[in-house]
Formats: sequence, C-alpha cells, structure tokens
Amino acid sequence: MNQKKKWKKKRLFRQVLARILQKIVKRPLVSEPYTGPLETIAILTQEKYGDAILLTPLLKNLKNEFPDTEIHLVTFNKTITEFFSTDSNVTAIHHAKGNLISYFKGVFSQKFDMLFNTKDHPSTTFLIHSLLIRAHRKAGIDNDFHKGFYDYLITVDYHSPIPLKNCGLMTILGKPVSAESCRPYIPPKPVSEKITQFLETSGLDGAIGINISAGWPTRYWTEDKWKTVIDTFTEQKFVVLSAPADLETKRRLESACPAILASPPTLNLYETGMIIDKLRLLVTPDTSLVHVASCQKTPVVGLYVKALQHRTRFKPFLIDFLQVVSPTEYVRDITSEAVISAINELLRR
Repeated sequence: MNQKKKWKKKRLFRQVLARILQKIVKRPLVSEPYTGPLETIAILTQEKYGDAILLTPLLKNLKNEFPDTEIHLVTFNKTITEFFSTDSNVTAIHHAKGNLISYFKGVFSQKFDMLFNTKDHPSTTFLIHSLLIRAHRKAGIDNDFHKGFYDYLITVDYHSPIPLKNCGLMTILGKPVSAESCRPYIPPKPVSEKITQFLETSGLDGAIGINISAGWPTRYWTEDKWKTVIDTFTEQKFVVLSAPADLETKRRLESACPAILASPPTLNLYETGMIIDKLRLLVTPDTSLVHVASCQKTPVVGLYVKALQHRTRFKPFLIDFLQVVSPTEYVRDITSEAVISAINELLRR
C-alpha cells in the first residue's frame, strides 16, 4: 500500500471516529466572548516545528493580555517539549508520552479554565484529549468534525495563515489582536562558540541563505539544482543551512562552490534564526525555516508542491516573499530557472 492510500485510510478513520463521538458528546456552542476566570489555560500543541513556531504568537499575546494566567502546554513528542522548554511565556509543559504519572498529576488532577485544540482538522489524539482533560470551557478551530466537542469554535477560512487561526482564541477571550501582533518568535536557546564566531564572519551580512533540508521526501530539491543557482549569482555570498541528516550534502556544496561561506552545523532553531537574521533573503523548501524567517523579518523564496493548502495556511507571514510552485507533487520538479528568476525578483525589490 503506498503512502497516499495509507493517509486516506487514516483520514477516513479519524472522520468516522469523530462522527461517532459527536453522537455522544454534544456541547452547545457559546456565541458571546468568554468572561469567566482565566487562571489556567491548557493548549494542545502540535507535533511539528513549524506548528510550534506558529503557536508562539498566541502565547505572547496571552501573556501580554493576561499576565497572571498560567499557560500549560500539552505536548506529544520530545522535540516540541524541548522547543518550548525555555519559553518564558509558558508556565508548565506536560508531555503526554513521557512520564505517565507526572502527566496524570499535572493534567488530569486539575480542572483548567480554558482548553484550546490548535488543530484545524480532526485528530483522534487531540479529540480524545479534548474529551478527557477537564476544563470549564473548551475551544477549537471551526471544522465540521469539531462541532459538539467545544463551547467555542474559531470561525476562519481554512486557507487563512495558521498564526491568525491560533490568535483567534484572543477574540473568544474578548481581547482580539491585530495581524501585526501575531509575528512568531523562537524561544531562546544556548548558542555555541562556533556559531558565535561565525556570526561575526565578514561577508555574512547580506548573504543569501539556502536551506537544503525538508520535513518530507517530496519537498526536497536536488543538489545539482542548488549548485546551479549558487553558481549563477557570481556577485553574491551564500550560506547553506541543513538538518543533521543532510550535513554531507551541505559539505559537498561548500567544497564545490567558492561563493559559499562554510558554516558550522546549527544545534537548534534559535542558532539557525540568528544566522537567518543576517541574511538578505532565504531560499528554502516549504518547511519550518520559512517560519524562522518570519520571526527574523527575512524575505523568503519558498519552494512548494502544487497542493494549495501548503501555500496558504503555512505561507511566509508578515515578510516579503515569493512562492515557486512545482507543477507536480514533488519540489524536485521545480526548474533552476524558476528559482533563479524568483531570487532576482526579490533582490530587485
């Protein structure tokens, strides 16, 4: 069975289960904003770096408007637990797949004032946790499969940027915020001596960054095409960013292309963000570094598959950008000429 069929079966299962649960759980919708106590709020946090980054605007706005409210994150993998571990806006993190005793004590032993499910589509895990976690009021993003589970549903177009969907909770709480206040951020992390030294490198300011890594195999571009792009811009300096799994490719490009400033591998997204902050622009597949660039106000040339939802919900936010869209379901089918043209256009701006 291929991957697409597996995803279709999983999606069908989630939808059928949601329909069954909807016949049992029938919470009526509340139309007026929530005005009750807000001493504690539990937020179900998604599993990818990009989703985590795009949740940070809500955390920032919650802390600004409700400084005494305890913000509890429910996480579902170690990576995201670690990502938020140094976020000063967060009161506590409860890893659902970590120490079960600690999780039960931290989550099921109390009743929160508000629970928020951040997913805009039905998720078996998130719906079950929405039912099991006790909260005076529960909120989610409007979806036909979410009706009956939540007291409040954030009504927003499916293709709206994710930060705006998350910050829709502020409207439910009677404190709507502007789009400009929804810029994401990266929680601070330790910075290695090697990265600190590299940040002082002459020529780094104004370089073009290229990110060769992606979260899915279908989103990778080819090494030869990256090299063609780099060799085209003879007057530019470049920096290659990569995940640990792609370090060998990064090193080959650095050896083959004199225009590349060889850089040490980054140990976390905070270090990556410090490099991106110095760049003139970033060229990257549709992955979490698009959102790191949004944090740093760095323009982006993004490489996308043809699926519309990836280009709308997860597009660069509050920065200048151009999207280069593959004619197929694979980023590798984007031509070098298309990316070169987009870089030239963004440089002209």
